[in-house]
Amino acid sequence: QVQLVESGGGLVQAGGSLRLSCAASGNIFYVSDMRWFRQAPENQREWVATISRAGNIHYTDSVLGRFTISRDDPKNTVYLQMDNLRPEDTAIYYCKINVRTSPQSSFDEVWGQGIQVTVFA
Repeated sequence: QVQLVESGGGLVQAGGSLRLSCAASGNIFYVSDMRWFRQAPENQREWVATISRAGNIHYTDSVLGRFTISRDDPKNTVYLQMDNLRPEDTAIYYCKINVRTSPQSSFDEVWGQGIQVTVFA
């Protein structure tokens, strides 16, 4: 079974930076897309960024130019570098990966546990 463990969240002043990490472990054969989502209180979960195995990257408009997604495939880890943080970035951040556990298996979707990011003015 594949698990994702997130780290790097916390409390930061507006204009500051945080770096989130999401490390996958378990029976992993191949990881394709890796994504970050966030969910603020009383809001729906929102997609933030995607990085493909080939390195193709997409961001939601509100974070473009401020956030950077990257991956380290030997470590099965995806990162989200968050710069110039704003109070409206405050949310629980979740990673999600598409993963195959064997050469014959289909892709499964696995979510991280979520980690709090709080930005104060």
